[in-house]
Amino acid sequence: MATLRYGEHRTIELSAADNAQATLLGVPRGRPIDDVSAAVAGAIDEPLDYPPLHRATTPGDRVVLALAPGLPQDAEVAAVVVHKLVEAGVHPDGITVLLAADGQRTSEADPRRMMDPALRETIGLHVHDPGDRADLAYLAASESGRPILISRALHDADLVLPIGGVLHPAVAGYFGIHGGIFPTFADSDTLSRFRSVGSLAQSGSYKQALVEEVNEAAWLLGIHFTIQLLPADGFGVLEVLAGQCEAVRRRARRRYEAVWRQPNHEPRTDLVVAGLAGAPATQTWQNIGRALENAGRLVSEGGAIAVCCELEDAPGPGVQWVGRAESPRAGLQEIRQRRPIDALPAAQFARALDQCTVYLLSRLPPEIVEDLNMIPIESAAELTRLTRQRGLYTVLANASCTLLDS
Repeated sequence: MATLRYGEHRTIELSAADNAQATLLGVPRGRPIDDVSAAVAGAIDEPLDYPPLHRATTPGDRVVLALAPGLPQDAEVAAVVVHKLVEAGVHPDGITVLLAADGQRTSEADPRRMMDPALRETIGLHVHDPGDRADLAYLAASESGRPILISRALHDADLVLPIGGVLHPAVAGYFGIHGGIFPTFADSDTLSRFRSVGSLAQSGSYKQALVEEVNEAAWLLGIHFTIQLLPADGFGVLEVLAGQCEAVRRRARRRYEAVWRQPNHEPRTDLVVAGLAGAPATQTWQNIGRALENAGRLVSEGGAIAVCCELEDAPGPGVQWVGRAESPRAGLQEIRQRRPIDALPAAQFARALDQCTVYLLSRLPPEIVEDLNMIPIESAAELTRLTRQRGLYTVLANASCTLLDS
């Protein structure tokens, strides 16, 4: 018997056939922080290799809090950072919270929602539009000669405070602690280039060149201080890291590996049940893609992956192309040529379909799941029947965060 958490508060009790058992992976070391606000305040007051934040600001500064997409407890974090800035003398009308466009922003998702009401009316909120030339400013030419176009809000700020989520450098689509700035708040062409199938490589010259471009953009923006959240079980927060960028990067890498690296996972099994735990902001196609990639390292050729999540967002164009294609490989080729906005999860999805059967327990209508060449699971009972049919299987909790050796 194994218990799998998925979504915000869902759990499933999974059983195996007689004389079989489940292998459980993906349980990190350490417990989530109970009081994230206190942890953020403490990290800002005693940053790594950097003076306290109040010594880096002046009352007339224009400050931008650049929030990376999908942050856990973003409202709690933003409220504390703004409080600390105001406490240091920065005028509230000089502070802006910058968000990446996701097409689904609601008032409930406003990261200012936990601020004092008077502050909430004064603090600016801007959603970046990578396709709007008026929303972009020329920063410089990169070493490779490409123009670096960045959000005008970042370009014009006196102080940029990046707030991002830590992942491992091997994770597809993660380009280090500055990735929450660039390409997140760059132009559409740059985003398309960074989301190409080539960036799926865990390492190598192509990805290294992208990481160097990210670091160059951050340096040109004058970013020396960063706030990064280390994920915990269920997409909570295990640790808040703040301070000088290189010091934060080094500690984040060490801590992520210590918390999330799993032991040797051989042999492969015919079924992998992958859970995606966390708040609605984490139930995304991007994280589904990462979950499928990780599960693909555990499943036998021709086996099955069952992803359990509370995804309710419609698939992007790339995922739809894969679903309509004559074969997963044909869909992957179309993604390579056309570079849709969801190229990375679409490519991960195509590779999973090429390797095995994919089941999905989600909030999507069954007909949409079937149109994508996946098999919908509509209840815990259906999933239990699947695990009992397959015998030996692997349960992969926190499937998008877990660090598995290739």
